[in-house]
Parts: sequence; C-alpha cells; structure tokens
Amino acid sequence: MKNKNVLILHFTVLIWGFTGVLGGLLSISAVHLVWYRVLIAALSLFIYFIFMRKSIHVAKEKLIRFLMVGGIVGVHWVLFFHSIKVSTVSVTLVTVSSLTLFTSILEPIINKTKISKADVGIGLIIILGIYLIFKFEFQYVWGIVFGLGAALCASIFSILNARLVKTTSPTVITFYEMLGAFFWVSVIMLFTGDFNEKMWLQDADWAYILLLGVVCTAVAYVLGVAVMKELSAFTVALTTNMEPIYGIVLAILIFGQQETMSLGFYTGAVIILGAVFLYPYVKVKIENREKRLINRKLH
Repeated sequence: MKNKNVLILHFTVLIWGFTGVLGGLLSISAVHLVWYRVLIAALSLFIYFIFMRKSIHVAKEKLIRFLMVGGIVGVHWVLFFHSIKVSTVSVTLVTVSSLTLFTSILEPIINKTKISKADVGIGLIIILGIYLIFKFEFQYVWGIVFGLGAALCASIFSILNARLVKTTSPTVITFYEMLGAFFWVSVIMLFTGDFNEKMWLQDADWAYILLLGVVCTAVAYVLGVAVMKELSAFTVALTTNMEPIYGIVLAILIFGQQETMSLGFYTGAVIILGAVFLYPYVKVKIENREKRLINRKLH
C-alpha cells in the first residue's frame, strides 16, 4: 500500500512539473492564463464536492481568510507564468525552488519561533546558487526576478495554509482559495484593461488550459492530499523536491534547444536543487541530535 502511494505521489509531482511546460505552450499572457486556470480549478472542485456530497460551508471569518490567501496564490501564479514567458521553463523552476530560502526566513518570524540552524545553512547555499544563475544567465534577469517573487508568495501562502489546514479540510481551503485567486486576478484585469480580445483562446490552447486547470490543479491536488494521509511528511517533502527536476527534463524534451543553458546555470541549479533535496535529511538529523542533547541534560 505504501509503495502504491509513493508511486501516486511521484505521478502527482510529475504533473506539477508539467505545469511549467504548459505555461510555455499556451499563447495567452500570464494573467489570462491564471484567470482561466483558477476558474477551471474552482469549477472542477465544486463538481467534486457535489459528486462526493461534501459540505463546503465555512464560517464568515474563515471565508475571508481563505479568499485573501487565494489572492496571494493568484499573484504567485501570475509571477510564475510571467517568469516563464520572459525567460525559460528551466530558469523559472530552478528560481522558484528558492521557496525553501524564503520559508527559512519568514516562518520563524510569522510563527514567532526559533530560527533553525539547518534552515539558515540551506538558505545560504541557495543564495550561492541564485548568485551563479544571475551571473551566467543575466539575459534572463527579469525571469529570475519574477521567479523569486513567485517563490516569496508561495512561501507566504504555504506558511499561512499550514495554520489554516489545522481546522479546515485542505480541499475546502483550496476551493475557496481558487475562488479568491479568481476574484483578485479579475480585479487586477479590470484595472489593467486585460479583459480584451487578447484573452481569447486559440484552438490548441483549449486542450492545454483544460489540462492545466483540471489535471494539473484540481486532480493533482486531490491525489496529493489523499497520499498525505498514508505517507510521512518527510517522504512527501523529499518527493515534492523532484518537481523542478521533472519539469526541467520535460521542458528539454518538449522545447529542446530553447531550454539549453550555460554551464554556470547548471552549476547554480545543481547547488540549489541539491540543497533543497538534501534539506529534509539535514533537518531531521539536526533535530534528532538536539533532542538527544536535551534528553542527556534531563537525565
């Protein structure tokens, strides 16, 4: 049963990695892409709730929180896909992996907890990787900047969701956050005049946007939540770190030469992805060592 869930988790992470590729294939702008994505995801989840006969009722206070966090999710995706549009899928996926760096700084501040030595160490290594990518791929500077912005937003809503999920179903949270993202992205489009003919989908776009909204968002999320009930947080964290690797491989297979980067980029990418991938191991070892030291003092 465990092996089956691990395979399902890897398949889910592979789908998430494919998200970046779809962003590169779609002809519409980042803001239009996200508008369609969150609308389709919200509708898909609503159908899921009806089919499963589950209640979506939440208190007004919680609803407002979900909708506000949804706004951050929407901004994250706009920045993520805009980064792809102005650079490449590989640059964006590696840059967004700096999520770990931002979380190591913001989580102790928001939750008012002690800063972890492992978090600081991993964060410094990631900064080195980002510096190398900036140095060798400066033509993609705006892609890197937007990617870092996307990572910052992802860090914020991940920390906030970790609190919210303690009292509400993750699927219900996602549904309202998708509605919140749809509302706030619509507001942005209203003020920027993006409700125009440029948002109309081309023939191929219909298949891509449905894949993105239904499979890569709604279905992948439901699968991800399902396996989390059976697998440890460590296994989930370690496997999720494969997302940029899967995404980069898929991007190279689909876009070919367009995704070829300099040696400096790949050096920086290996440093960042290596740090992110080893992070759960290092964190667990340091925490276990600290627990042993505390137990020795007590005895």
